[in-house]
Amino acid sequence: MITSLSNVQIRHVSMLQKKSRYRMQEGQFVAEGVKMVMETPEGLLDRIYISEDFQADPEVKAWLKGKDREVVSSKVFKALSMTQTPQGILAVVKMHQPSPETLLSSGSSFLILETLQDPGNLGTILRTAEGAGMDGIFMNKTCVDIYNPKVVRSTMGSLYRMPFVYVDDLHGLMSKMKSRGIRLYAAHLKGKNNYYDEDLSRPCAFLIGNEANGLSDETAAMADVYVKIPMSGQVESLNAAMAAGILMYEMRRQKVTIQTGKSNDSAIVL
Repeated sequence: MITSLSNVQIRHVSMLQKKSRYRMQEGQFVAEGVKMVMETPEGLLDRIYISEDFQADPEVKAWLKGKDREVVSSKVFKALSMTQTPQGILAVVKMHQPSPETLLSSGSSFLILETLQDPGNLGTILRTAEGAGMDGIFMNKTCVDIYNPKVVRSTMGSLYRMPFVYVDDLHGLMSKMKSRGIRLYAAHLKGKNNYYDEDLSRPCAFLIGNEANGLSDETAAMADVYVKIPMSGQVESLNAAMAAGILMYEMRRQKVTIQTGKSNDSAIVL
């Protein structure tokens, strides 16, 4: 059992939890909690750390059998954990991202995130994108680190299932999308048409900008269409994750309507 915070492995995990640059350098991040650890793809799982007082149910015990793991003291685990009420299990996980070209060729429904900064927003967007059936998410390098512990927790496992990639040249990517017939939509104050009046069943991508400043002028100018989300009262804009969710689920509604001839999808109708 590891009982010292100065242990080499423990220092490594601690640095992964706290330092984005270190995570990128090592190509690893930390997944914490029973759900996140158990949903980690086998090929990405590096090592599991369990608190000495961790209480595993039969399903978890069966899953852990034969896996590389270390038991650490309660004191050490508490120091490593980034949550107020640690569940007693975390794992070091290998990063995996497809190339931009591979992701672009994998489907026809995408999100493009520019300089998104709030970890909670990014985590929510990933979960919503998986639920809405998006094919992938592209982000510029000034977006919040998707491997930030807060983002990882808030994805609730979607991090492993929703393809994403950071790109160096966001505008070059957008030009390539346009050349392939992917229509770019931006929710914008200059939008004239309501989002639900557009044909989102065709190949498309939604542009989502920074929480405080929205899309940069250069990125917004590349959109094929500005759309608006109608609102009552004196509200001028919505939270980035909320706006993204509305657009993604309208896209899903339209596609399901075409596929089934029905106007609703599950329990969500916009």
